[in-house]
Amino acid sequence: MTAYQNIFTQVQVRGPYETGVPLPAGNQPRAGGSTFVRLFGWIGNAQLGPIYLGWTGVASLFTGFIAIEIIGLNMWASVGWDPIEFVRQLPWLALEPPPPEQGLNILPPLNQGGWWLMAGFFLTTSIILWWIRTYTRARALGLGTHVAWAFASAIFLYLVLGFIRPILMGSWSEAVPFGIFPHLDWTGAFSITYGNLFYNPFHALSIAFLYGSALLFAMHGATVLAISRYGGEREIEQITDRGTAFERGALFWRWTMGFNATAESIHRWAWWFAVLCTLTGGIGILLTGTAVDNWYLWAVEHNFAPGYDVSATYVGPPLPVPEQAPLPPLPMDATVPAPADGAIIPAPDATLPEGGVPAEATAPEAPGPQQ
Repeated sequence: MTAYQNIFTQVQVRGPYETGVPLPAGNQPRAGGSTFVRLFGWIGNAQLGPIYLGWTGVASLFTGFIAIEIIGLNMWASVGWDPIEFVRQLPWLALEPPPPEQGLNILPPLNQGGWWLMAGFFLTTSIILWWIRTYTRARALGLGTHVAWAFASAIFLYLVLGFIRPILMGSWSEAVPFGIFPHLDWTGAFSITYGNLFYNPFHALSIAFLYGSALLFAMHGATVLAISRYGGEREIEQITDRGTAFERGALFWRWTMGFNATAESIHRWAWWFAVLCTLTGGIGILLTGTAVDNWYLWAVEHNFAPGYDVSATYVGPPLPVPEQAPLPPLPMDATVPAPADGAIIPAPDATLPEGGVPAEATAPEAPGPQQ
C-alpha cells in the first residue's frame, strides 16, 4: 500500500468516537465531546476529545493562567501599554527577578522583583499540579508512571534554575528572567561569568543526551513508518509476538549499525536519554557557582581542557629579524617641504661645528652658497 509510504498519513479512518476505558469510582466525568481534526490526522490520530481535567487539571490551568497574565501584563506595561509595540517587541520583553540587593527577600517591592516572585509561585504551582495529574491519571488507567517521572526530570531542571540554585547562592537575582531572548541572554552571561559552561562535564552529558534522544526518536519513528505496511505500528503485539515488521526493522539496523533494539528496548533507550538530558543539565547548573566558580580553571586542573601559557618571557633560540631594504638616498638638490603644523625639519647635509656637538639652543649651520 503506497499510501503508507508518504510522510503524511494519506488514509484517515473515520468511525465512532473512542471514549476510552471506564473511569474508576470517584473520578469526575470526562469533559467535552469529541471531534475529528483533519490536520491532526495528517500526523497522528485525528480525534480530539473528550478531555479529563479533574480538580488538579482545573487548578493547574487556573494557576497557570494567573502566572501568564502577570508576566504578560508586566511586559505590556513596559512598552507603555502600546499593543503594537507589545507585539513587535515581545521576543525582547522580560519580567526580571529581584536585584542582588534584595537577596532572598520574599516580599520585595513589586517593581523590584515582586511580580517575578508572584509569577514564579503560580507557575511552579501550576506545573506541580499538572505533574500530580499525570501521575494520578496513569494510576487510574492502570498504566505505568513513566510519563510522570520523565516530566519530573524536566521539573527538576526548572526548579534548579529558578528556585534551588538561587537559594543556595543567597539571591533571587541568580534566577532566570521570564522572556524569550532575555533568558537566552541570561544563559550567555551565565556561561561567561563562570568560565564557559562548555567545560562543565554535566553540561556536556546533557547535550550528548539531548542530541542522542533526538536521534533515537527519529530513528525509531522512521523505522515504524517504514515497516507500517507490515503492521509495525502495532508495537505492543510486536513486543510479545514479534512479527515480520520488526524482524525486518531489526535486520535493517543490524545491517547498518551492527546491533538492533527491540520494539520494547528502543523505548527504554529513548526514555533514559530524554530523562538524563534534563537531569544531568540540572546537576551541572546546580554545581555552577556553588561548588565550582570557574569551569575552565576546573577543566584545566582536571586535564579536561588545555592550559595556555600567559608568560611574556620567550625561552629558546633568538627569533630571526626580517631584513629591510635600505631607503634610497635623497638627491643633493632635493628640498624637503615644510609640514603644515610649522615643525622645523633639519636641512639635509647639515654641518656641525668643531667638537661635533652644536651649541645649546643653536641649530647646526648649513653651508652657504658657493661663490
